[in-house]
Amino acid sequence: MHNVGSAFRSADAMGIKGIVLSGYTPFPPRAELSKTALGADETVEWYYFEHSGDVLAKLNSEKYNLVALEQTHTSIPLQYLDLPSNNRICLLLGNEISGVDEELLAACKQVVEIPQYGNKHSLNVSVAAGIALFALHELFRVR
Repeated sequence: MHNVGSAFRSADAMGIKGIVLSGYTPFPPRAELSKTALGADETVEWYYFEHSGDVLAKLNSEKYNLVALEQTHTSIPLQYLDLPSNNRICLLLGNEISGVDEELLAACKQVVEIPQYGNKHSLNVSVAAGIALFALHELFRVR
């Protein structure tokens, strides 16, 4: 719940249009989520879908480019993401342990990762969301 609340705050800080939540991810209204979100769960639009297939249908119908934030054998550093700045982007975040669901990963136009230089190569999902949203803002702001 705290990770989702923190993601709402980061989304609000970066002017993100909305958040799509699915599966067992907690969604508002929840006291624990709202405590961390500090009101961002009321200022950032959000949608909840029980099944990832429904998420894909909605995003595809609205012509979003799906980009997963995940460490894979084919992921590229986030700063090298190459999409037209006028296109809609949906950044997919996964579970901290199991990552982005395979069905969602297969539907993504690109898979990006945050370069990491320490030993762990692991970030808390809300921290990764904040870093990625800022990087995307900077990447597309200058185009």
